[in-house]
Amino acid sequence: MPKRKNVSKEFIDNSDDSDDAGSVAKKAKMKSKATAATSTRVQASVDTDDKLELSSKRFASVQTFKGKIMVSIREYWEDSEGELKPGKKGISLSLDQWEKLKSFVPEIDKRIAGTS
Repeated sequence: MPKRKNVSKEFIDNSDDSDDAGSVAKKAKMKSKATAATSTRVQASVDTDDKLELSSKRFASVQTFKGKIMVSIREYWEDSEGELKPGKKGISLSLDQWEKLKSFVPEIDKRIAGTS
């Protein structure tokens, strides 16, 4: 099966008139969404006061995302100025997933004890 190339919709324009009002409005809307998404992901520095340190560069925290409470475990990296920044590696659990994980703790502990 051939691989599909990822092509941004922002650059696809099949119309003959690139100044078409619908096309211009659609491109502006897509660019606006991309800018908004980027600005929400960018974080100047990390305030570790509200985070629970699991290791030197791994933290757990409770956050709200789109109105839902999430338990997050994320790896951070250090920039050239020594500030911690959130990395790509991490997971966010909904409260239901968090409760289910907590219910597995006794079984996980048993399995850890059984392997040592």
